[in-house]
Amino acid sequence: MTTVERPFDPADQLGHPLDHAPWASLTGAHAYLAEGTQHALRYPPDVSPFVAVEPSPGPQAWRDLAELAGPGATVALSGDADLFASVPADWEFEMRGEGVQLVATPALQTAPDSEAVRLGEADVPEMLDLVARTQPGPFLPRTYLLGTYLGIRRGGALVAMAGERLHPPGWTEISAVCTDPAFRRQGLAGRLVSAVAHGIRERGETPLLHAAASNVGAIRLYQAMGFELRRRTEFAALRVPGPAPE
Repeated sequence: MTTVERPFDPADQLGHPLDHAPWASLTGAHAYLAEGTQHALRYPPDVSPFVAVEPSPGPQAWRDLAELAGPGATVALSGDADLFASVPADWEFEMRGEGVQLVATPALQTAPDSEAVRLGEADVPEMLDLVARTQPGPFLPRTYLLGTYLGIRRGGALVAMAGERLHPPGWTEISAVCTDPAFRRQGLAGRLVSAVAHGIRERGETPLLHAAASNVGAIRLYQAMGFELRRRTEFAALRVPGPAPE
């Protein structure tokens, strides 16, 4: 497998880039991180578990993804029902769920936050600890490379954070929104979402979010802030055919 570094081509998308957000990100702003072929791509395993196949994938895309991930590996995939209908029969669904994609409207009020600090490599142990305790979604040792991550500290300890993940052309996803249980109901998550969104808009881009459809509390918060539902999605953990490596 070769590392793919090429600019985003709208002709690749067969529609809106948010309809294929991981693919649009890996062939766009995150192309420098992409590993794979013209049919299947992934982030480095210590950056993100997400993989992507080309829009309307054929058998070659799944063969390439299987080789890229390796026999028995588990990969994270998100998309619509048509994408999952194309998954070969010998791939195993270890988990499958419904999600929502939300996009910012003009009603979203954004602003920097004087208490928010930029997080980086030195903060990774605390970021991983906070994620382990709050479970906002996948976050790995080099996930911070995907974009700007902001945090709020109390007594020197990281108690809340939010940052940027997928980066389709013209858009940036806000992700890893989490707050230590002892500091919830203080509005910290909303403040950080607003601050991260402010930076996104300063670049001339539009914020977006993904959430599990079952996470009604978070969805309600985001809608109250000024996000609206764009589409429903699916996400899954898929096991590549073959024996797992020992």
